Amino acid sequence: MRSLGLGLCLLSAALLPARMAPARAAGDPLISQSARVRIQQGWLRGVVRHQVVEFRGIPYAASTAGEKRWTLPVSAAAWSGLRDASDFGPACAQEARFNLTEASDAEDCLSINVSVPQQRPAGRRLPVLVWIHGGAFVGGGSNLYRLDALARQGVVVVSFNYRLGVLGFMPHPAFDSATNGNLGLVDQREALRWVQRNIAAFGGDPANVTLGGESAGAGSVCMHLAAPELSRGLFHKALVISGGCLASLPLVQRYEQEVGLPIAARLGCDQVGDALACLRRIPVQQLVRVGGELTQGKTMSFGPSIGAAQATPRTVIDALRSGQVLKVPLLMGGARDELRLYAGYDQQSQDSARVINAANYRQRLIAKYGYTPDQIDQEVPQRILARFPLQDPRRAPEQIGSVMSHYNPGVGINNCLYLHTSRALRRFANVPIYQFEFADPKAIVLGVGIAAKPDPGMEFGAVHSAALNYLFPNLSNTRRIDAPDLPPDSQLLAAQMQELVSSFAARGVPVAKGFPSWPVYDSGKDDVMLLVPKRSALHDAEAAHFCGFWRQLYPQFLANP
Repeated sequence: MRSLGLGLCLLSAALLPARMAPARAAGDPLISQSARVRIQQGWLRGVVRHQVVEFRGIPYAASTAGEKRWTLPVSAAAWSGLRDASDFGPACAQEARFNLTEASDAEDCLSINVSVPQQRPAGRRLPVLVWIHGGAFVGGGSNLYRLDALARQGVVVVSFNYRLGVLGFMPHPAFDSATNGNLGLVDQREALRWVQRNIAAFGGDPANVTLGGESAGAGSVCMHLAAPELSRGLFHKALVISGGCLASLPLVQRYEQEVGLPIAARLGCDQVGDALACLRRIPVQQLVRVGGELTQGKTMSFGPSIGAAQATPRTVIDALRSGQVLKVPLLMGGARDELRLYAGYDQQSQDSARVINAANYRQRLIAKYGYTPDQIDQEVPQRILARFPLQDPRRAPEQIGSVMSHYNPGVGINNCLYLHTSRALRRFANVPIYQFEFADPKAIVLGVGIAAKPDPGMEFGAVHSAALNYLFPNLSNTRRIDAPDLPPDSQLLAAQMQELVSSFAARGVPVAKGFPSWPVYDSGKDDVMLLVPKRSALHDAEAAHFCGFWRQLYPQFLANP
């Protein structure tokens, strides 16, 4: 049988000794073969599932639990014998969120997954796509994503876990200042180094790696672009979905005062001299719970902060201005209706202070931009209210979600910020960028991106994270990976998107059969690809999202950098 790469061989289950045959769940028709590969740590046994070869739950770093909390990741130890790699490892410690996601108390969680096409031309190494999961830097995990759809396109696809929230993105004066508050990003680079050392064994090309991510994963890619001294050689192209690289970030010292020190004090660890030892004695469930209580689930309560020299040495804009940015081709964009998802969360909360309706539309809209009712006569809120009067009383939540999806200075996921980021990258880094906007109005949202009950009673459209199902089938934000199949027309778009991403990973240009020609983004009127079923085409995203209007209101954030 044709080899899939150095050291990798597919073997029929019937030809393997009984002790090597994979365990099969009753009634599971998908696991029909086994595969073996030797990496630096030892031999792995994967499975064939969904017509690709999958290796899951491989440790890329040693445990960071207990006394190893808030330490640098180190390579996992070698093992003897044949290690089973048929199942995902646990997600890193986190709370359940949005009445949808699942909690985890795992600290020994730094695992990596590799999916490989079953066949490839002899002697040819395949392009590699490494995926960083999202989840606001407090949630998510690689066990949510099926990698097979992209692998079937001829790409070796990799995903992994990294430390989250209190354990990955909480700064404190007792921690090592070189990586303080940003160990999750350090984990990500350790995973990328594992790829460089091992991916050839799976048939992948370590010299052709694309780093991709969505939401927090996209923000992570941005931070790696801004630290070339730490990231050079680890990836060669980037896919950024729903992440504005120019979003403002706090300094480590501010996060210490606002997040790390209050959490330590609540836990009785407020004597800095003993804080680290004290924090390491706290049960992980308590650490995560207190972190959630003190930050009250606010978006970006945890996340990258600037000033840790070996993790986040600078912001993206400072990296661009100083020429210290990794210059790689980029495939970038987001969703047309990003923040309608968060309007849906407001509706589900059934909290009178959050629910949006026709009666409170004006008040709720200006509140989303940081204004209170007594400030409504100020120029900026007046102009926003005048530009976006309520069109349909039945659609107040949808309209507020759409307005915020155009632009909001307090949220790093909006369309004008994406375009502003790409303009800056073109101006300072002069890298090829292919800009897109995902806009399938029939994207599956209810029960996938937001809990099915209580029904928020609104139309969502193409919201934040909805595009993920088009690249990673049946993503449900749970380990079950059991979201409904996409509607037929949406599935056709998914097939095109998979081909576009795999083409970009292979050659740096997004191309798909029957798809329009896609020019490099150059801040023009019609050079953003609108992704919709059967009628994808270039469009004027600047005009569609009123970016000129927002630039006048917020020149400090959107004017030319």
